[in-house]
Amino acid sequence: MLMVKVGVIGLGSISDFHLKSYHDDGRAEIVALADMNEQRLKEKGAQYNVSALYTEIDGLLSDTNVEAVSICTWNNTHADLAVKALHAGKHVLVEKPLSITTEEALGVQKAQRQTGKIVQVGFVRRHANNAKWLKDFIETDGLGEIYYAKASCLRRLGNPGGWFSDKTRSGGGPLIDLGVHMIDICWYLMGRPKPVSVSGNAYYKLGNRSNIKHLDFYKAADYDPTVNSVEDLTNAMIRFENGASLLVDVSFTLHAKKDELSCQLYGDKGGAELEPALKVMTEVNDMIFNMDPQIDHPGLDMFEAFQSEISHFVDVIENGAEQIAPVEDGVEVMKMLNAIYQSAKEGREVLL
Repeated sequence: MLMVKVGVIGLGSISDFHLKSYHDDGRAEIVALADMNEQRLKEKGAQYNVSALYTEIDGLLSDTNVEAVSICTWNNTHADLAVKALHAGKHVLVEKPLSITTEEALGVQKAQRQTGKIVQVGFVRRHANNAKWLKDFIETDGLGEIYYAKASCLRRLGNPGGWFSDKTRSGGGPLIDLGVHMIDICWYLMGRPKPVSVSGNAYYKLGNRSNIKHLDFYKAADYDPTVNSVEDLTNAMIRFENGASLLVDVSFTLHAKKDELSCQLYGDKGGAELEPALKVMTEVNDMIFNMDPQIDHPGLDMFEAFQSEISHFVDVIENGAEQIAPVEDGVEVMKMLNAIYQSAKEGREVLL
């Protein structure tokens, strides 16, 4: 059996999900790695038995043995590397967000159309078991017309620091890191309606709260408590052409009792919760029923979701499967994210 030969660019924490998933898929072979941290590069090379190791990304992109790449680098490099990889003849799986500006996202879309290569955006929640079940249920009219959705991903103490909190590299804080997932999965399940306006707010009140003691939280590999130029919290209302609306709020830090993850959709025939665990609400015989679909992972299982995402990427390359997260969707999500930041900065509703 022919194997899809893959290179992984950027070996930070998110790359572990990509590497393990390619390794476990059985139809892909990791043939090259690139990272500017030479020690980390050698360690991952030894772990996955990869000898083609590059501290310069151009070296990997010029490697004719590489057919496809996963881009797992800082947000501000995603679009540029995707364009370079496409023009180097590689298929591309690019971590979310696709870019940090809409113009950059459109540039990736243009390069994809010029080269005819595949671009898959890393909207990993679309590939989770609970999301796939709910998508099928919605497409058989299980919820009817979905007119409202709301999602929250609130951390009370969860600014990872490092590049995540450096706006020049990340493009923003919780909105572009967490909100991108929450907005995308709601929009996707709503049927990807056309966004027409956005009203958003961003708050810079608490900082990274590095003074807090006796409570652990995830820290980036390059964590530096003195660096923080991103927002604490963002909220937004997005209106769509079909009359539906989406309400979202996300935070890195907030005076909240506990972390919160929720995703809810409401239709004229029923409602659903995707997070924290899959539930469906409907009417039967003039009674309201709350139902718990019996599936293996009613909540988000990151390992299962990433394995499904990587396997889908391989399947699109090998068999021409219909894409679940094409570049066009990445562009639309970037339009919404950028409009939220613009609305927050200017204190007004932004039309799309």
